[in-house]
Amino acid sequence: MAEIGVGMLGYAFMGKAHSNAFRKVEYMAWPPPLVPRLVAIAGRNQEAVAAAAGRYGYERWTTDWHDIVTDERIGLFDNGGPNSLHAEPTIAAAEAGKHVLCEKPLGRTADESHEVWRRVAATGVKHLCGFNYRFVPAVRLARELIDEGALGEIRHFRGRYLQDWGDDPTLDTWRFDPDQAGSGALGDLGTHVIDLARYLVGEFSSVAGIVKTFVSGRRVDDAIEAAVEFESGAVGTIESTRLALGRRNAFQWEINGSRGSLYFDMERMNELQVFLDGEDRTRGFRTVLVTEANHPFMDFWWPPGHIVGWGDTFVHEVHHLLRSIADGSDVAPHGATFEDGYRASEVGEAIVRSSASGRREQLTFRSLT
Repeated sequence: MAEIGVGMLGYAFMGKAHSNAFRKVEYMAWPPPLVPRLVAIAGRNQEAVAAAAGRYGYERWTTDWHDIVTDERIGLFDNGGPNSLHAEPTIAAAEAGKHVLCEKPLGRTADESHEVWRRVAATGVKHLCGFNYRFVPAVRLARELIDEGALGEIRHFRGRYLQDWGDDPTLDTWRFDPDQAGSGALGDLGTHVIDLARYLVGEFSSVAGIVKTFVSGRRVDDAIEAAVEFESGAVGTIESTRLALGRRNAFQWEINGSRGSLYFDMERMNELQVFLDGEDRTRGFRTVLVTEANHPFMDFWWPPGHIVGWGDTFVHEVHHLLRSIADGSDVAPHGATFEDGYRASEVGEAIVRSSASGRREQLTFRSLT
């Protein structure tokens, strides 16, 4: 089978998650569209990146991402670095002819995200923005039900992403530095809610938001709330915070239509709560364990009832990208392209503008020209 050389930027949280996926896709999603060869990994800390290269199985390591961009053995550049390093290395890799995967948010601002999309799209390489929750089996099943019309007319979306680790005022991480992160809970968590809303319901038309910082001295947002309207006429709410004590990774959303409803909680990621018209209304939602052989992605894994985990969403994600590279198929609509990454940033900035002005913001999106 054909190989593709992989170069990774970042060795911490996302570098580990993506590297694990490249290792697993070769033998779990058999046969893989392309066999990933882990050629090189880059990071700023020499000792840490060298150790990571050994653990993850990369042939070499470097403290200069330019070494990966110029390595002719690498066909896919995977950017899992801090937000401040998303734009320049990703653009450089694409312009060197490499396919690119970049973690979300695509850029620290909508302008930066649009520039990444514009420059990368001009090269013709495949590009995917790392919204891995599109690749949760329960989320994909929800998309299939919506596409089939099982919910009828979509009327409501409510989504929230709640974590609690940001409550400590002594924490020192790049995620609290606006120069490196761009934003706080909005870019870290809210962007996932925005993308899932776009993926399941459709494009936004307007937002009215509140952006709030609670921890004294912190220069990024701790929480955001927004009321939104979609081009379809559906309405919804979006919430994200890193101060919801007791919530570890609670990405929860609900969709209500004229014929049924769906509910999902990432902390119970193998389950989809379903209510469809015609079912006994006195019994309410039923729990579907999304592990059946005919459910999304289950051909990669285990017999029914044997659950999959958070890290496996990245296996599904990289398999999707590798297949697009191998057969020339589109990354969209199920994979998030850099256009999706840009549009999520544009919605996020509209929420920030609305909070500052106290007025509802109408959404407009830029094209490539």
